[in-house]
Amino acid sequence: MAVTKAASLADNLVQRFEEQIERGELAPGSRFPTEKAITETFGVSRTVVREAYSRLAARGLLISRRGSGAYVAEGAQYRAFQLTAEEVSAIDDVLKLLEMRMGFEVEMAGLAAQRRTEDDLAEIRRTLAVMDASTDVDASVVADAAFHAAIARATGNTYFLRFTQFLGVRLVPSRRLYLQGSDAKKHQRYARTINRDHEAIYAAIEAGDATAARRAARHHMMKSMQRYAKLKATGTSHAPD
Repeated sequence: MAVTKAASLADNLVQRFEEQIERGELAPGSRFPTEKAITETFGVSRTVVREAYSRLAARGLLISRRGSGAYVAEGAQYRAFQLTAEEVSAIDDVLKLLEMRMGFEVEMAGLAAQRRTEDDLAEIRRTLAVMDASTDVDASVVADAAFHAAIARATGNTYFLRFTQFLGVRLVPSRRLYLQGSDAKKHQRYARTINRDHEAIYAAIEAGDATAARRAARHHMMKSMQRYAKLKATGTSHAPD
């Protein structure tokens, strides 16, 4: 579906207000500008302003008070970074997210190799088995997310796990984009292709080799980026055979 002009204008307003919140220019508890002030300042319609405010409210950044106006939510600075399903539905957005994940995944694998326990290794092996047996997109998504979460848990750093779980949910649309329309055999081929990368990461973690784990994780992320770049180049949202 094409992005309408109104939706694009609303995106711009949301981004502007998020940046002001992050910089502290709009402090928690302060009042947002009125609809009238925004329409006059930015030359947009009230419909655009209401759409932008609706999105800010959905992200936990804005609260409305009947008869008083819109205010910045308490703690909004800590919730300003958001990724919605709509934001990672296009290949360009997926590539940007994968690019951001590169350093995170690489360091996470290295730390897991240094700190993993036998229980951690058992959980990673379990996710590999589930991924290998998956024959549909939902099973592939769950197993893939579980593998990365198991590595995050093996770091012993709860923030790695929390951020991995945050990203995992938001990568579901991108995986569905890639696997859209595939049959069971294609899904299984895809899952096993991914699992070969996963097994290389696991082997390095099991061996306690942080350098090899980082290298395998980087290789895995690079291959993911190459797959989506290929989809972009061919102008299709379906996985190549």
